[in-house]
Amino acid sequence: MKKAFIALGLMMIGGFANAEVIGSVSTTFKLVGANDKIIVEAFDDPKIEGVSCYLSRAKTGGISGSIGLAEDSSDAALSCQQVGEIVVPEKIKPGEDVFEKDTSIWFKTMKVVRFLDKKRNVIVYLVYSTKIIDGSPKNSTSTVAIRHWNK
Repeated sequence: MKKAFIALGLMMIGGFANAEVIGSVSTTFKLVGANDKIIVEAFDDPKIEGVSCYLSRAKTGGISGSIGLAEDSSDAALSCQQVGEIVVPEKIKPGEDVFEKDTSIWFKTMKVVRFLDKKRNVIVYLVYSTKIIDGSPKNSTSTVAIRHWNK
């Protein structure tokens, strides 16, 4: 039974990119616990070679944030860049999840999804936040033109 839960957990996270923390800045001083921060993370698109994205997002501090009980705000910004030869697979699912980060223990998640604009030869990335009862309309997009890469 334990192995089944582990396998299920790995399947759920298997299709998403893993983020690398690039840095952070404090935005609010907290006397007790961690400060509120803006964190900058980088991740590569797991299915399209040659694209990396940079995500900045709010991280709540204080005592509840330090022990993982705080809910982070839905504020985020996204910038994606071509970093090598772009290889687009034959089949790309519109709105496919590329990156996911839990931002609360109460079923709130920040997601990055991908769309392919074939008419303009562009990949569009969208970051937004979901929550079981009410998500957030706050969002940000970034586009990457599919161009030849000079080595």
